[in-house]
This record gives sequence, structure tokens and C-alpha cells, in this order.
Amino acid sequence: MDIIHNGDSVVNTVPTTKQKALKINLNENIYGSFAEIGAGQETVRQFFRAGGASSTIAKSMSAYDKDFSDAIYGIENDKRYVTEKRLRKMLVWETDLIEKRLTRDKHPDKLFFSFANTVATIDFAKKFKGHGWVGIKFQVEPGGDYNEIIIHIRFKENVARLQQETLGILGTNLIYSAFYKYNKPKKLLKYLYDNLDKDQLEIDTINFSGPIFKDVDNRLISLQLVKKGMTDAVMFSPDGKNVLPAKILYKKNILALRGSFRPVTKVNVEMYLNSIKLFLKQKNVDLENTQVVFEITLSNLKSDGEIDEQDFLDRAKLLCSLGQTVLISNFKEYFKLVEYFSLYTKKKIGLTMGINNLIEIFDPKYYTHLSGGILEAFGKLFFKNVKVFAYPMLNEDGEIINSDNLKVHPRMKELYKFFKYNNKVQDVEDYNVEHLKIFSREVLALINNGDPKWEEMLPEGVTKLIKDQKLFGYK
Repeated sequence: MDIIHNGDSVVNTVPTTKQKALKINLNENIYGSFAEIGAGQETVRQFFRAGGASSTIAKSMSAYDKDFSDAIYGIENDKRYVTEKRLRKMLVWETDLIEKRLTRDKHPDKLFFSFANTVATIDFAKKFKGHGWVGIKFQVEPGGDYNEIIIHIRFKENVARLQQETLGILGTNLIYSAFYKYNKPKKLLKYLYDNLDKDQLEIDTINFSGPIFKDVDNRLISLQLVKKGMTDAVMFSPDGKNVLPAKILYKKNILALRGSFRPVTKVNVEMYLNSIKLFLKQKNVDLENTQVVFEITLSNLKSDGEIDEQDFLDRAKLLCSLGQTVLISNFKEYFKLVEYFSLYTKKKIGLTMGINNLIEIFDPKYYTHLSGGILEAFGKLFFKNVKVFAYPMLNEDGEIINSDNLKVHPRMKELYKFFKYNNKVQDVEDYNVEHLKIFSREVLALINNGDPKWEEMLPEGVTKLIKDQKLFGYK
């Protein structure tokens, strides 16, 4: 970002796409290739048009014909072309070509790079908005090891030409940021949107790798995507890596458990184990075609004010250690979570929640902002393939509250009865009454106060992990 002094004021200006491309072109050491599939050669076009491109572009290509593309990069097992695997093959292939064809004797000071994208823009019927993978493999020292930045994007515009232009700007931002902003990965995310608007483009997955990013935790970077409004949700696999939600959820039955998981307690594990049993008893649901998701909302992460990144990582580590897939979302309301899952599957969706959460769902104050009111929300939440698995709670008098004796808002009684008696809500009945007395916030307080009573409230493996890795302030 350039700074212009205007009298006593200081104005920050964002370089134009042309200025960024020209700065790259005028750097005599940056040199590489462009391989773009599916949406024109929109990124390299920015560099050709800026001027001085001969000092930057070693090669530019588009393998539009599938047979040509397969002959160059190989055939994918799933026969798909807009995939992360395809992009990685492109980057490796093009980088190897640069190293083979350009000798260091002739180019001793060059910083080589390969830029690639594989993209599908909006279809003619405008049914699918389009998406793609974009990445760069680059050096920051001549002859040094390569680093990578790989992102997945979703287009929001409804015209293919506009999507192509957006892709060209994004690609230029990525190349510019790789060479001039690589030492600030979190800020780099913001630079990717230079001269773009979030209404044009969504970035829902990003991964940094290579020696200059050895200290970067990609989960923290993904958290920034949600925090900055670049996407509504990001996902981590059990091995702690960022994964594309669409790939994990596509055509799956989905069971989601929302919570703070700060830390994971015996209650959380019991809710999961008992609700998955009930979920798998449904027609056309089996373990092989079912994806379990532990979801943490952004508001949950902000329960004590600003997001504590270490606290966030502690939660993620615990859930991943239990072999779970983690979703971080910006969905305060459950119906928005269901709406999100419905983008990827038409199969069954299960929501596991405590009775207290179910009571909140039937509180009309959460739906005053909707033009269609609560009926709009419930039409999305309780459509035909969604079912709630309700875990009981103890009230102040020690009475067990379940879906049969809970008290909802007076105006909502008849609506609740409708969903209850249409089998949209099912109680989790196999539970330990003593576990109903366990609350994460109390466990956390015991950990912070050095009181060992917390250990008996958590699964054994979780207790050991907290101790071994000094999580949640354990000393």
C-alpha cells in the first residue's frame, strides 16, 4: 500500500492492478510461467497489458482441450479438472520445466515462479456460479527452495465475463503478494482483495507451505478468512489441515454438533456417541456415507471479547486428536448452518444439541430481522431431511428436562408441537445423569485454578493431551 502525504493528512492508496503487474514486470529478477485452464488467460493478460512483460513471462499457456491437458498433466482418477490435485500437478510440472529449460548460468539472479489456475466459470443456465483453484509456487532467493500459496475461490457474479475479469485481478494480487507481502501472511489475505469486492469473490480455503512459511499455522490463517468476512465457514481435517468443505460434505449425510468445546468434556463425547447411533438408524444412512462435523461459531470464539488465537488452537487440537472434522463458521442461527450444508448435499442432516439450545431456537426474538420472520427460518431449518437430536439438561430443581417437558415461548408452543410430533425432534435417551452436571466453563475455571477435579470430567485422552501440551492455561 502506497502512502500519499496531502498537507497534514496521510492517505493510504491501494495500487491498481496495472501498477502491481508493472512493478512485477520491472523487477528484472522475477521470472516465470503462467498456466491457466477454464476461464481464459486472464491473469497473464494483466501482465502483457501493463508493459515490459518480456522480463517476467517465460511462458504462457492454456490447455483447454481435455486430451491436451491430460497429455501434459496426466489423467485424474475422478476425471475432474477443477481440483486441488490438478492445480498442484500443474504447479509441479511448470516449475520443473522452468528448472530444466532455464539454466542458472544464464539466469543467476532470477527468482523463478509458476502461477496456475484451473477454473469453471458460471454455466450457461446460471445454475452453478463457478469456482476454482488458484496457486503460485515461487522462490524468494535465487536457486532457493520453492514456497506455495494455494487458494480455492467461489465466484459470486452472474456473468462469465465479469468472473474472468475478477480472476485476472485476483491472480495479479496473488503474484504481487507472494513476492512483496509474503512476510505478512495474515495481511496478505487482505491484499488478495485489492481492487475487488467481497460481493465478487469468496475465498474459502487457503494453504501456505514452504520454508518461508514454516512458522505459519494454516488453521489460524483460515480463521482470518471467517473473521474478515471472506467466507462463512472453514474446515479442518482430523490431521489438522485445512480442507475444502465442499469436498468433505459433497453428497454426504451430515451430523453436526455445535459447542464451545472449551475443553471437550464427557458430555460432548456422550452427545456425539449417542446421537450418531440414532442418526445411523435412519433410512439410507450408514457410516460410510456419513460425515460428522464438530462446529464452533465465531460468536463462541468471541465469548470473552476478542478471539484468543491460542485458545482457538487449543480447541482445534483437542477435537482433531479425537479424530473429528472441525468447522469454524459465522452462522449464529442454526437455520443458516442447515442452509450451508444444503449447498453440498440433499441427503439427511442431523443436529445434535442440548435442550437449552433447542429452547433458544424457539425464541422469536432471534428471527425479527428476517422478512419472512420465524416461518422463513423454520422452513429452512426443519425441511424434510433435517432432524434434531436433543440432549437433556437438569433445571435448578434437579428435574431432567427433555423435548417432552421443555417450556418454549408461549407464542411458539403450537409450532413446537408441530415439529415435535412430526418426528423432527428426538431425545438422546442413553445418557449418564452425572454428566448433566458437567459444564465446559466450570471445567475451564478448575483448570485455571489448578483444581484437579477437572480431570474426572473429561475423557481420558483429552486430559492427557491438556497436561502434555499445557492447553487452556494448564500449569
